Amino acid sequence: MQTPGFFRNAQQWFFRTPERALNQAYEAAQMIEAIEREYFGGNPISARYGNYGDSAMDYFQAELKKYLNLIKVRMAEFRTSRTVIRASDPRVMEVDISPSEADEMAVNVVDRQAVLFRKLRLIDAVLARYASLDDSPARVITLTEGANGSLAAAQSTQVLRAKAEQSQDQANASKDNREGLSERVNVLPRSILRTVDRIRQDLDPNAEEEVMREFRTSKGRTTAAIRFLLLLIIVPLLTHQFTKTFLVGSVVDHFRQGRQADVFLNIEMEEEALHELQRFEERLRFEVLIGKAPPLSELNIERQVREKATEIEEEYRQTSANAIKNIFADLAAVAAFMLLLITRKQDVANLKAFMDEMIYGLSDSAKAFIIILFTDIFVGFHSPHGWEVLLEGFSRHFGFPANREFIFLFIATFPVVLNTVFKYWIFRYLNRISPSAVATYKNMNE
Repeated sequence: MQTPGFFRNAQQWFFRTPERALNQAYEAAQMIEAIEREYFGGNPISARYGNYGDSAMDYFQAELKKYLNLIKVRMAEFRTSRTVIRASDPRVMEVDISPSEADEMAVNVVDRQAVLFRKLRLIDAVLARYASLDDSPARVITLTEGANGSLAAAQSTQVLRAKAEQSQDQANASKDNREGLSERVNVLPRSILRTVDRIRQDLDPNAEEEVMREFRTSKGRTTAAIRFLLLLIIVPLLTHQFTKTFLVGSVVDHFRQGRQADVFLNIEMEEEALHELQRFEERLRFEVLIGKAPPLSELNIERQVREKATEIEEEYRQTSANAIKNIFADLAAVAAFMLLLITRKQDVANLKAFMDEMIYGLSDSAKAFIIILFTDIFVGFHSPHGWEVLLEGFSRHFGFPANREFIFLFIATFPVVLNTVFKYWIFRYLNRISPSAVATYKNMNE
């Protein structure tokens, strides 16, 4: 009973093969253009246009080859499927149109043809920019050297050089077409050019589709950045808890079961325990003297003090064990965090772009407020007290004694270095990107 429907779906899937292949090739071309705009200033993906390291360039080249291979495979599928469909069914383009729908169908056919040609134009432009990857001079010389000698090699090199220059000219032309009037060097003020550019974009018949495509791309990047940010927070926390509870915890508890294990890891913990026991005994005697507690003999007081000492010993024994566990658990959490940063480079780039867009998209007063807030917290007049509490908390977390000399030396040097970094960032980057924000910051700071 379901056979006709199955064959109908299969036929529809077969007839949509050209459109599906073209869409996949077009998306791959868009991904290449997105990488060019994001990391190479709209230029081809090459070390000549980007100041990146070897690892980053290897990653970009791998992505480029992947998308180029996908474009070539899908375009071959597109051409083959269109040929097969036309040969197998000449009536595939014949559509029954009623008189009432003639105008609407004619507009749809024209729009589809325009979209088709626009996609093909973008794919051809991308393939032209990277045509030299398939026909490198070394490869052509090797193939022709044995047949025609050095003359053929020289001719092939000249042909390839001319082809590369032509591809670069086409890429520059397509880039100029994509640029707005406000991005070019003109005599007129940029505000007028931006207004004209905006009107031209509003009157563009493909403006709505372009806006929707950019919105989907921005939405995908934002979702991926937030998801990766949550991973950077959740994965280290879960790694820390799992390592401390199931891996390191049982091992540390096993080796510290006996009474021979040290109760106190440093002298400060022992002094805190003695001070706590002394306060308990003094409070107990004071309550007896003022009548708040029933009269107790020296033997009963000593018995209660001994019970409190045993309780304090067990408490500090557990605190020492937790400090040892925290060392290994924190190392595992840092390793998980670094592993995420190393293995998810594309997500790191998306998160960096998302943070830059969010920060630089704020108003000038908001930027100035955030800068003043961070500088006052970390390098301000009251920041030494906060650094002191933070360093003492870290020392207690790992079971180390709080070295006062090291803490004072750190407070005397690190905030100064951090303040210098803040000022250099404001002078070098923020002053170039948003001078009005720097002016607002100076006015608010005064």
